[in-house]
Amino acid sequence: MTESINVSVQDPHSYSNINEIRTKHLSLDLEINFENKTMYGVARHQMSDSKANTAIFDINGQVIQKITIGKKGAEKEADFVIGKIDSDSILGQPLVVSIPRGTKYINIYYQTTDRCDALEWIEAENTASGKYPYLYSQGQAILTRTWIPLQDSPSNRFTYDATLHVPKGLMALMSAENPKYKSPKGIYHFEMNLPIPSYLIAITVGDISYKALDKQCGVYAESPMLNRAVKEFQDLPRMIDAAEMLYGPYAWGRYDVIVQHKSFPFGGMENPMLTFINPSIVAGDGSLVSVIAHELAHSWSGNLVTNESWNDFWLNEGFTVYIEHRIMEELYGKELSNTLCEIEHYELVQELKSIASSSHPEDSRLYLSLKGRNPDDGMTSVAYVKGAYFLKTLEATVGRKKMDGFVKDYFQYYKFKTIRTEIFHTFLNKKLLYPNNIEFNTDEWFYLEGLPLNSIAIKSKRLELMRDYADQTNRGDDIFAQVERYRWVKIKGKNKKRKESYMEQLDIKNFNTQEWQTYIRNLSLRIDTTHLDQIDQYAHFSEANDELKFEWFLLNIKKENRSIRSKLRVFLIETGRRKYILPLYRALCLNSKDKVWAKQVFNEAKGGYHSVSRNSISAVFD
Repeated sequence: MTESINVSVQDPHSYSNINEIRTKHLSLDLEINFENKTMYGVARHQMSDSKANTAIFDINGQVIQKITIGKKGAEKEADFVIGKIDSDSILGQPLVVSIPRGTKYINIYYQTTDRCDALEWIEAENTASGKYPYLYSQGQAILTRTWIPLQDSPSNRFTYDATLHVPKGLMALMSAENPKYKSPKGIYHFEMNLPIPSYLIAITVGDISYKALDKQCGVYAESPMLNRAVKEFQDLPRMIDAAEMLYGPYAWGRYDVIVQHKSFPFGGMENPMLTFINPSIVAGDGSLVSVIAHELAHSWSGNLVTNESWNDFWLNEGFTVYIEHRIMEELYGKELSNTLCEIEHYELVQELKSIASSSHPEDSRLYLSLKGRNPDDGMTSVAYVKGAYFLKTLEATVGRKKMDGFVKDYFQYYKFKTIRTEIFHTFLNKKLLYPNNIEFNTDEWFYLEGLPLNSIAIKSKRLELMRDYADQTNRGDDIFAQVERYRWVKIKGKNKKRKESYMEQLDIKNFNTQEWQTYIRNLSLRIDTTHLDQIDQYAHFSEANDELKFEWFLLNIKKENRSIRSKLRVFLIETGRRKYILPLYRALCLNSKDKVWAKQVFNEAKGGYHSVSRNSISAVFD
């Protein structure tokens, strides 16, 4: 039996009727089965007071076995209807439960299927230990509904608890208070006592170990990665201190991070109390720890104050990038912060060009209209970097002291609430602009395409030198060649000096990842491929951290330099981060010969990608 249900007016990506009845607390009791790669159990929803006679939940791919109403042990079966699946399967289906008015408890018994896009099941041979399987979830934006039947809208915040039954020898973790040691029986219980949106419910299961950094924070990882990660993230306690100094107390108790499996599709995910981090961030030199600062910043922006719908995604990410840069400035100085800003501004400008020529040029606005589309379409650098530059430009206009006070008040006023752009606009006027008699082109930033002319310009002196090096390379010079230099040295026992020659060579270790990024990005496509190979023989960009590998491979693909194919193939197979692999596949598909090769590699690699990456790349070949 099916029924057609429209998405809600409040959230175009959810069928749930949260304006009538909503989940206040969720209790999960789930069995994790690695053999058939399923979860099964019950999701118990404690509902708000309501006179509604139906409760609508979002599902996508689960088998619904039965639904009951009433407290555990005193349940009665309820009638339910599963609506038609949406045309492109993005939203899934509405699950409509008939309930007596005043119903407090709705219990959904279910099992996940192979259509569960949130969960990634990793075979033992593909894990760091090679001995135990592994599992993790990625719920943002609307994938949590593929493993939990719930009202999957960020506008509904609720608390949750969970009991997980996992194979012995494995540790289970969630976005909640977590264990530090394995349970001998394989049973774990979790509590999240602060209300969160559904996309922040997260799970991971594997052969995981833990080391504390201090009393408040620490690192989880598979054992072979743990010590490296602890060393890389040693400044995390200082980051927390800096964020609290700027924006008020950290609200979530503990702040731990887990270095996820290499297939994890993002740099990080801000699941409360347990940030997920891509292993590519463990670069060995601390050059990519701004991602940690970013995910920590989400503890205020996104987790504490949440976008009401995915149309308002910039409210999560724009604030978060802004705070990330403030944390990095506090710890490492303004010049490094400026370097990060300029790097990201470059990426924004490139993406704005791409969006302007696309079928949706309106996507360059901060406030989006994504009805009928995948909310992932709005997860571009517009939300992140244009949003941050709006706040940076605002700060430059009103002054940092007033801006800091405003942001702190914003988090305090809307903590544990959801907010949309219109409401934020009103708050901004009332609390900052009107009291200070400041005119600002807010409407242009929010509702018009492109980057406004009054956007602040931030430059890094460190990157100017790298552009100079790139210019020299473009002219044919070998900046890595040894150069004969001269110096005056004192003659022993005499009051005289003599001229002495010595050989000097550029030391690549004297420059950080962002500096070499800038160098590679400014190399001309007119450079001979032989010269590129010579550069790599000295600088080893194709063997560096993933950020530099990506930039180097992208340049060589554009140059049709196929001598890098063997290393590129390994990178595409062993890396799951979408930021890297999607642009590389896109670049390969611009050439018919490269496209054939890329499809062969993708067919080999796709089983090791999370669905977020796999589905995005599949569309490139369509």
